[in-house]
Amino acid sequence: MTRHRLTIAALYHFTPFPDPASLKAPLLEKCRAHAICGTLLLAPEGINGTIAGQDDDIHAILTEIKALPGCDSLEWKLSYADAPPFHRMKIRLKKEIVTMGQPAIDPLKSVGRYVAPEAWNALITDPDTIVIDTRNDYEVAIGSFKHAIDPGTKSFRDFPDWFRQFRAQRAQEGRKAKLAMFCTGGIRCEKATAFAREEGFEDVYHLKGGILKYLETVPEAESLWQGDCFVFDHRVSVQHGLKPGKYALCHACRMPLSPDDRASPHYVEGESCPHCHHERNATQRARYAARQRQMALAQARGTVHLGHPSATQAPSGTKRDA
Repeated sequence: MTRHRLTIAALYHFTPFPDPASLKAPLLEKCRAHAICGTLLLAPEGINGTIAGQDDDIHAILTEIKALPGCDSLEWKLSYADAPPFHRMKIRLKKEIVTMGQPAIDPLKSVGRYVAPEAWNALITDPDTIVIDTRNDYEVAIGSFKHAIDPGTKSFRDFPDWFRQFRAQRAQEGRKAKLAMFCTGGIRCEKATAFAREEGFEDVYHLKGGILKYLETVPEAESLWQGDCFVFDHRVSVQHGLKPGKYALCHACRMPLSPDDRASPHYVEGESCPHCHHERNATQRARYAARQRQMALAQARGTVHLGHPSATQAPSGTKRDA
């Protein structure tokens, strides 16, 4: 591994933090001391985030996080990048580490059964299994498991309402089925499966480690995954083996863009894309163009412009779900 290759750690852990604010300053100081960049969320229910840095520094910070109250069993997923996926370090205090808007749901008390990536294919090809993608519409659009249901949600907050409609439909059909849920790294499924159990479903499963662990573990020749997996950093998407995907990000609306999208006459780097071309006026495009010029100048100087849109932000009009 070269000195310039960066290690990226994606992590989350549900554990009670009675006073998450007291953890912020010491953890931020340690991250900065190790030149770590990325975002960590702290809430009364635990910690969530993605960070990047040199390999030794990342492992030093992971050791610090494991030392936080209740985090001794913390797990994480590692990937690698040749360019910085983040440009600064942020630690934010939140009400939830992934926002579902259902404060009574506690994954520590009730959650679906974990299924290892190696056993996932057998579960989702069982005709008695209903497979549900718990991610948002812009994520599902670039890749998912074959035959998975797309709830079409713009935010994870929308998932409970969708699921209750789904539950009502299942009740009318009068047929029980196994539910298999998945998301990017596993955190949304912790809450989604707990919610499903609260709504009366008992036979509920979810993919341990999420799509990222599946793509890392299951050989491509045996994989049932189709397309890319959206990630909340400057890589935008990854493929099997967690190799960088083929998507870029629109700096105007932050939607993931395929090669065909970037070949569209409506795509102007930094200004517009086929998703937002008709939603932006001349004043907005002029502002985006000015920002793009400043970003290009900053890149030529070897620096990062402060207005550079972060891929950790969700598309315009949505909320980021880690």
